[in-house]
Amino acid sequence: MKNNRKSNKSTWSDVKAALTGMDKKQLTGLISDLYGFSKENQAFLHARFTIGSDTLAPYKKTIRDCMYPDIDKNRPIEISKAKKAISNYTKAVGNLAGEAELMTFFVECGNRFTLDYGDINEAFYDALNLMYRHAIDKVLSLPAEKQKEFQDRLKAIMTSSSNIGWGYHDELCEDYYEAFSQVE
Repeated sequence: MKNNRKSNKSTWSDVKAALTGMDKKQLTGLISDLYGFSKENQAFLHARFTIGSDTLAPYKKTIRDCMYPDIDKNRPIEISKAKKAISNYTKAVGNLAGEAELMTFFVECGNRFTLDYGDINEAFYDALNLMYRHAIDKVLSLPAEKQKEFQDRLKAIMTSSSNIGWGYHDELCEDYYEAFSQVE
């Protein structure tokens, strides 16, 4: 026999219907509650409304903590959490230059970590190579006058990686020169 009862799973449509009936004061109160609920929500709202002197700062802190962790405190590398910070920023703002900044910063932090502490593993370098490619794609979608700063940083990452194994350096070189060969 088929169950005709409505599913107990709430959906965005249910939330949207509840929000539709709220006045401005109630909506402001709800947003205030969400703001106070977590630092992620605060960072999201600051970025969305361009509030504060550096809306990228909380996202960069997360990336730095995850890609260049404090090994004295036995903190692990957390690639997925660092990627999530970039994704959260993208959802909040969707600013291409900000995304390019965070992606480049992700690779800079991971690259610096391996230069300072030695060889990591293939999965780590695969994640760095993939993010490097994503960063290049974002940079190439920016106006030409904004690309140079990122190009210099991406080249510095590539150049500094010459003694790192796992094919990491080779892939960085291939990606860099494929993207920027006309500029060099």
